[in-house]
Amino acid sequence: MPIWVGATLLAGLFQCWRTALQQKLRGQLSVNAAAVVRYLYGVPFGVAFVLLYLGIFGGSLSSPSWLYLFYCVLGGFGQIIGTNLLIMSFGHRGFAVGTAYSKTEAVQAAFIALIFLGESFAPLAWLGIAVSVGGTLYLSLAGRVTSLREILAATMQPSAIYGLGAGLAFALCALAIRAATMTLDGPDATLRALETLVVINTLQTLMQGGWLVATEPSSIPALFRTWRSSVQVGALSASGSACWFTGFAYAPVALVRAVGQVEILFTLLFSRFFLKERMKRTDIIGALTVVAGVVLVLLGR
Repeated sequence: MPIWVGATLLAGLFQCWRTALQQKLRGQLSVNAAAVVRYLYGVPFGVAFVLLYLGIFGGSLSSPSWLYLFYCVLGGFGQIIGTNLLIMSFGHRGFAVGTAYSKTEAVQAAFIALIFLGESFAPLAWLGIAVSVGGTLYLSLAGRVTSLREILAATMQPSAIYGLGAGLAFALCALAIRAATMTLDGPDATLRALETLVVINTLQTLMQGGWLVATEPSSIPALFRTWRSSVQVGALSASGSACWFTGFAYAPVALVRAVGQVEILFTLLFSRFFLKERMKRTDIIGALTVVAGVVLVLLGR
């Protein structure tokens, strides 16, 4: 199995797990404070990953350039903006719609990479990207829209527009992260990805932490009162990001994000086996569609 595939599958698992744990913080922290937790408590784990990797495999850290730092700022800021847009989509009573349209990130990344970076894929990989995203859309919207007219109407909702904006921001974020890892001069792509994780998480802590200090200073003490839950969220967030960044270092963003749609499968499995919820026929159809899309991506790759 290529390293980027294994890393992407683990990234989907960690992200699903982190999202489940972060729900515990919803009643204790504001939206901005909960976001800061991911970065603030993730930095020490990122540093630990770098030191552990150096201890096991050896190597040396790369010297960052101004261009590298620019890409890191762009990637970190893009993730913050994407997350805020996604939250804004929820505010319009469109949780499912907003989430579904944010998952078009893989398709948006593919077109951006094609136009601006000249990255081209085999027809089978393009088909796989479309199928995997289509399966995710189906899982999110099944039972909510029943006709083409309703789909078009849903697309014009504020929640869908914010969701598409979130998908664009996440796509640009992922492309910036890939560009950053490619800018470093070290020979080890995995080590470059881990270095970039630490730099971006640090920048995000400063950016969103600074905003929190300026706008919600009363939320600062809560960041440390909830440290037991926050440490777990930070660990899973850092682990998931380390896997995403590793995937981006080895393969085009669109392919990584298309395979990453398996996150929704982990969500379904979690609900079925841990929450004992029954899976509907639409869940099974959507899940199989996502898997089929991922298989096509890998065959096309």
